[in-house]
Amino acid sequence: MSSEPVVRFENISKRFVFTPETPQSILEVVASFFSRRRRAQRNRDLWAVRDVSFEVMPGQALGIVGRNGSGKSTLLKLIARILRPTAGRMMINGRTSALLELGAGFHQDLTGRENIFLNASVLGLDKESIHARFDDIVSFSELGEFIDMPVKHYSSGMYMRLGFSVAIHVQPDILIVDEILAVGDQAFQTKCIDRIFDLKRQGVTIIMVSHNLNMMRKLCTDLIWLENGQVRERGRSESVAGKYVAYSYKREGRQLANRTASLTINRKGSGEIEITAVRFLDAQGQEHNTFKTGESMTIAMDYVAHQPITEPEFGLVFLRHDGVHIAGPNNLQGGLKIGVVTGSGTIRYCIERLPLLPARYQISAAIHNSRTTRAYDYHDQAYAFRVVPSGTDEVQGLIELPAKWEWRPDK
Repeated sequence: MSSEPVVRFENISKRFVFTPETPQSILEVVASFFSRRRRAQRNRDLWAVRDVSFEVMPGQALGIVGRNGSGKSTLLKLIARILRPTAGRMMINGRTSALLELGAGFHQDLTGRENIFLNASVLGLDKESIHARFDDIVSFSELGEFIDMPVKHYSSGMYMRLGFSVAIHVQPDILIVDEILAVGDQAFQTKCIDRIFDLKRQGVTIIMVSHNLNMMRKLCTDLIWLENGQVRERGRSESVAGKYVAYSYKREGRQLANRTASLTINRKGSGEIEITAVRFLDAQGQEHNTFKTGESMTIAMDYVAHQPITEPEFGLVFLRHDGVHIAGPNNLQGGLKIGVVTGSGTIRYCIERLPLLPARYQISAAIHNSRTTRAYDYHDQAYAFRVVPSGTDEVQGLIELPAKWEWRPDK
């Protein structure tokens, strides 16, 4: 295997220029002269990729992660030489096969059969080579009798099947895959992923973008994390993925807190005692909106009593984002009996080890008297927090059971 990189980017930048509309009438000319909008448009140029440098070695599987709009697809189009860089130097060595957009390179009025020959020839195969691979391409795509139908009648899934099948059968040195595998049925997605693993074992260099981090961890040896068109992190997949997930959840937690703070609370009750705040606290007493499965979490409910209240009951209702009722604890069930409450204070519900699996959860908080069925204050689904994975494995379900496995083989 060659020690020279097949892809080298040196300080690559790509700018998209927004050109102001040309006035079409005297009125538009006069209006644009006095308008600040045209002057503002000159500053709206977008640097989709900025000062990016990296190398990809032969046989390496590189993944690119980042939020929507971070420059991932632009970077792939630069590697595929669909776009030219505005600044910097790049070197691509080898036959490149790119699967970037559904139907890219397909002619709408041609049949699937005709588009196979057209697309494969664009990717560098001669007619004889295409004939030799034709049956395998059709077989993998599972299009069968639809192969002689004009592709303008294809569904998005059929497009993806044909495009992917052509891309992997031209025997590329470099396979570029955008978030195209999100389209299609689960069985075919699995088939495509298996084929990508086969190509990796054959030494094909793979560069891909996907929001499926579990797949990226398994397939890619290295990851690049793009943020606002720049490389924020580059390294081994597990390390970069962990940092990216932590950053994403932290950012989502801030957004969740801001949304919760801006919501108008749906509340009801007689008001003799009121809930003034509900806070989610970590083991250090710091306020957060994201927690890992297995971490400790405390829900602090602040209150103020406008008159003495005898034995009020403080309760919570846990709901998953899809409306599944998780639990409805209160202080009496927990063995805490409260006497006469006056003034302000805080009651805490302490969870030593959070059993909830990853999801977003809503909290309803209440102060009531179950003996008289009187609600003093009730906040309906007014607070939210998110539970994130504690490890790298994808876990399904509702809760993590506090249990252990044992093995006792027969002697």
